[in-house]
Amino acid sequence: MGGPGLSPSLSPSPSPGPSPSLVELISDADERGLAASGLACLDRCVPLLGGGDEVLRPLWASLAEDRPWDAALAEARVTLGGADVLEDSSADEAITLAYRMLGATPSRRTAAELREWADACSVAALQIHRLLDPGPAGGTGGPRSSAGARREGRTQTMSPLVAAELRRQTRILELLANPGAGTGGLRQALDVSTEGRRVLRAVVSRRARGSRV
Repeated sequence: MGGPGLSPSLSPSPSPGPSPSLVELISDADERGLAASGLACLDRCVPLLGGGDEVLRPLWASLAEDRPWDAALAEARVTLGGADVLEDSSADEAITLAYRMLGATPSRRTAAELREWADACSVAALQIHRLLDPGPAGGTGGPRSSAGARREGRTQTMSPLVAAELRRQTRILELLANPGAGTGGLRQALDVSTEGRRVLRAVVSRRARGSRV
């Protein structure tokens, strides 16, 4: 009735390897994935810039149609302003980080520029969510070191707000990791980011009400 070994159909499946960290996903992403990742981080933080939900939609459209976004970017910068914030050393840290993301957005979508920008946006967005988190785990720790640990998969003591942001960043890169994802993957990435923007808008609104009390 056969030898002692298992038949191929009964062989145990190999255990899946660990999921790639956010750092690894950014490292492996192509230009489209990097552009969407950075833009999504910025889009979720638009409430801090006083912008409406549609202010960055022309950049998403440019990315979906694979055409330059320099004109759309210039228009968004005019609409959102921020030069005074970046020059004010006493300005709110979360708002300053969001404006730096906008200011650093590359006009030309080259791989090298996009990778540096997407990586910086990832760190900044996590730091912004940490600063805005009202819980005991929010607002503490070194900015880049704590964000870096989370992006590498060390998520102990992570607050719910930051954990949700990390999941969104990871999900967007996963959606666009498949070269065949097309506009459908980009649309799903925008949906993920839209959900995050709604969450952050609610947090910013609560914080504003609290400061007036």
